Amino acid sequence: MIFLIGDVQGCCNALDRLLGDIGFSPSRDRLVVLGDLVNRGPDSLGVLRRLRDLGNAATCLMGNHDLHLLAVAQGVRRAHRTDTLNDILEAPDREAWLEWVRSRPLATLEAGWLCVHAGVVPAWDVAQTLHLAHEVHTMLQGSGRGDFLQSMYGNDPAQWNEQLHHHDRWRFIVNTLTRIRFCTPDSRLELATKEGLGATPEGYWPWFDVPGRRTQGHPLAFGHWSTVGLLQREDLLSLDTGCVWGGALSAMRVDGGRRELCQVSCADSPTIPTPPTPAARPD
Repeated sequence: MIFLIGDVQGCCNALDRLLGDIGFSPSRDRLVVLGDLVNRGPDSLGVLRRLRDLGNAATCLMGNHDLHLLAVAQGVRRAHRTDTLNDILEAPDREAWLEWVRSRPLATLEAGWLCVHAGVVPAWDVAQTLHLAHEVHTMLQGSGRGDFLQSMYGNDPAQWNEQLHHHDRWRFIVNTLTRIRFCTPDSRLELATKEGLGATPEGYWPWFDVPGRRTQGHPLAFGHWSTVGLLQREDLLSLDTGCVWGGALSAMRVDGGRRELCQVSCADSPTIPTPPTPAARPD
């Protein structure tokens, strides 16, 4: 069986209960976690341990909170007041954990589903999305990653262009794969708005509803957008159901042409922080 799981964000207890409820066996099953493995929840290091122990049975994507961990560890980004990353940053084997996080892909294809953390721009098809994700993945393994992490944050360039290069190119790819919510048909991002579909800025669309999206019709799964929550369409799955904000952690079985949803509530964790307003949430 193959399962896709939404944003875990350090909620290890919920992850353990979800894997138990779906009867996950690493010798028989596979799962894809759609990014944001860490941060805001009570046990980020526990989540990394649990997922790493699954070995090749689990593919864990890179999300914006995972990149934030790398930037804080590199000393190029200040920790937020509500970050819960110290268990990783202060671990005696922290470098091994950071290396494991750094080696996570930004996109993957599983059981016919294109899986990303946040989304894609309409100009990219499936093959290009995977190629660009691998480009950034390779860069993050190299000696130039520190320079990129230093320049990773920012909303420019706002529009995709094949001629983009070096940090501008990688920043756009990262912003798309880990932060996108709204964009235009000509692949211009709007990264300020964090609310749900009712807050769509004038002239923009939710990225998955943009006319002419080249990945239209190909099964695509993403997380990231907790203010949208669970969204199920024939060729689209949104699986960030706000676990860390007191919602649920969701898994969807997708093999064999079937879908089976399993959710566990996270509201029983006394250490989960009070959710900020959507505008104050990190991207």
